[in-house]
Amino acid sequence: MIDDAFKAKVDAYVDEVWEDAVEDIRSLVKIDSVEDLAAAEPGKPWGPAAFEALEEGLRIAARIGLDAHNCEGYIGYADLPGESEKQIATIAHTDIVPTGLGWTVPALDVTRRDGYLLGRGVLDDKGPFVLSLYTAKFFVDEVARTGKKLPYTLRCIVGNNEETMMADVDWYLKHFEAPAFCFTPDAEFPLICGEKGILHGHFTSGAIANGAIVELDGGTVANAIPGLATATVQADLTALPEADAIELEAAGEGLVRISAHGKGGHASLPEGTINAIGLLVHYLLDNVELSEDEVVFLSLMELACTVSDGSKLGIACADEMFGPLTCIGGTIRTLGDGRFVQTIDCRFPTAITGDAIVATCAALAERNGASFELDVVKEPFYIEPTSPEIRALLSTYNEYTGRDAEAFTIGGGTYARKFPRACAFGPHDATCPEPAWVGMEHGPDEGVSEEVLRRALKIYIVSVARLMECAL
Repeated sequence: MIDDAFKAKVDAYVDEVWEDAVEDIRSLVKIDSVEDLAAAEPGKPWGPAAFEALEEGLRIAARIGLDAHNCEGYIGYADLPGESEKQIATIAHTDIVPTGLGWTVPALDVTRRDGYLLGRGVLDDKGPFVLSLYTAKFFVDEVARTGKKLPYTLRCIVGNNEETMMADVDWYLKHFEAPAFCFTPDAEFPLICGEKGILHGHFTSGAIANGAIVELDGGTVANAIPGLATATVQADLTALPEADAIELEAAGEGLVRISAHGKGGHASLPEGTINAIGLLVHYLLDNVELSEDEVVFLSLMELACTVSDGSKLGIACADEMFGPLTCIGGTIRTLGDGRFVQTIDCRFPTAITGDAIVATCAALAERNGASFELDVVKEPFYIEPTSPEIRALLSTYNEYTGRDAEAFTIGGGTYARKFPRACAFGPHDATCPEPAWVGMEHGPDEGVSEEVLRRALKIYIVSVARLMECAL
């Protein structure tokens, strides 16, 4: 029964374990757990650093009393067995995007500043992952105290490939039955009941003849807006004008390195960001003597990197459920044969299909002597917000915040879309103002309020208790 006495017990528990939880977050943040397929091997399919973080997460789970299992390095899980083998589950991930540039604190450590935790993964998603384990620990302690099992098995799934392909969950669902219900603490409160479709693809230039560009290098991953992009070009340094956010330096005889500094961020949240590739392309087109082939391809890239609504590519649209499409250029590179390749990340509503986006981009590329290829597409996801499980979570959030909030949809992609019955549930809370120096997920100085995390842990514990009372 969820009453005031139960909530008081939860409050006392969070006070008791909080410093331990922060140190466990720190132990994970110190691991640079970016996917590295070039170093993959049997048992470490996402590379050694991702594997190290998976192992550390499972070590924490075992230490606090859960039955922890590493599933051939693809993914892991940790159980508190219940009366039923049916599972209520959480799923969070221990992999990260590259740290990137622009940090004012150590990216691979936890810095505490004025009530905030800063470091890569404190918000996305190592901090929330630790919350999921400490949610389970509350019930581990309760079962030990009372000797009474939970109605359902509580499973904490330890993801390890969320930031790229979510192939960890593909592996998991081939080998294990899906939970009766699960939520992922990898997004925002109050509750996310739907996610836009996600499409990744890339434009590749044709052969470049008599080009001035020796190398293009921008961005780190396809699903992040780049904060830095560089070009090495054949040019006279003294003849190139200065410009805002542009840095010029000699790169050898007759060569200049041009660096564009933007403002990075998550691909699904382009508002307020500045795409460095767009800045670089604009400067090159205006100031460098380029070949005709280079002008054609960079003009095409300008369409993908200077606006984020897809309008210049001809794919802008919106619907009532998900809102407008977003599309960003994530990375640009020079291939070994001198051609250029530019990735895009598109988050789309039901007003358009993945096939239509591919067809439009392919036709545009063909008209500009380039090609477009699809890398991956995931269709939009939606769970009915009136379901008992969703009501249990949302009502708990509203009790703890005094709000009357409703479920909403996002452009981001979470693990929830992979499961038959799931949602994304916090812990970031946009209703809590943050200082300007606190960075967003995927960006420099990624940070989150300790108070927000502490409250989220309470919300998760009470929510799981309520889910245990649902008829699954």
